[in-house]
Amino acid sequence: MTSGAPTVSFEFFPPKTEKMEQSLWQAIRRLAPLAPAFVSVTYGAGGSTRERTHATVCRIQSETGIHAAAHLTCVGATADEIDAVARTYWDAGIRHIVALRGDPPEAAGGVAGHYTPHPGGYPYAADLVAGLRRVADFELSVAAYPEKHPEAGSAEADLDNLKRKIDAGATRAITQFFFDNDAYFRFVDRARAAGIDVPIVPGILPITNFARAVEFAGRCGAAVPAAMADAFDGLDADPETRQLVAATVCAEQCQALRAQGVHDFHFYTLNRADLTVAICHLLGVRAKAVPAEAVAGA
Repeated sequence: MTSGAPTVSFEFFPPKTEKMEQSLWQAIRRLAPLAPAFVSVTYGAGGSTRERTHATVCRIQSETGIHAAAHLTCVGATADEIDAVARTYWDAGIRHIVALRGDPPEAAGGVAGHYTPHPGGYPYAADLVAGLRRVADFELSVAAYPEKHPEAGSAEADLDNLKRKIDAGATRAITQFFFDNDAYFRFVDRARAAGIDVPIVPGILPITNFARAVEFAGRCGAAVPAAMADAFDGLDADPETRQLVAATVCAEQCQALRAQGVHDFHFYTLNRADLTVAICHLLGVRAKAVPAEAVAGA
């Protein structure tokens, strides 16, 4: 078991409405005292939230003092346009970018469209990483998939793609969420054998809605263990018990990862704080005093 409290980071998505804006800042207000290493803000499919992502990242950094990371994708823009966005981030004091290929806009009926590189754009995430490395000396995180990206032809091809991103200059890999720790450790072993030596941070999804989590898992190819489904069975109309079960399930997963030496955790918060705060507390990550001005206007 690794001694000392782990290092944590949190992911948010940019709000679409005033009510969602309030929910986001309530979550940030609760999570900021945990002194995360950084927080990241996602980028919508097809680059649909570029302005909102930029505004949210810059506000977090300026008002909380927490290191904020902006997601940036290859979708919907030329390389020159993406470089310009990156320079804007650098000028705003943002030093960390999560570089992703990105998802295409949804087709009719809400079905994900087929990814096609933008003419004149960065074709894939490895190309984006290389381009951002030329723009400025960013810290660059990329995505990793313990259970294989759904569009990858094979696990080997997927690992080769991650290796290309690291070789292009990425400094950290953050995994898609998973519920099977063995899948994560097998993936890390394969990555190390392939010469990937950057941190591979497990992405953790605290479950606020089990049916929604199953839907997410289906989209990204993450297995949902039968024991987890059984734990949430019959709790659809019992939110209080469901919350307790969710905290227990996620805390057990994180504690098992800790017991095998994992020190860094990246939480997909879905802009909600309660479960993440509880899980961090159980992991020994406790609130630190934050100056009042650190959350001014939140």
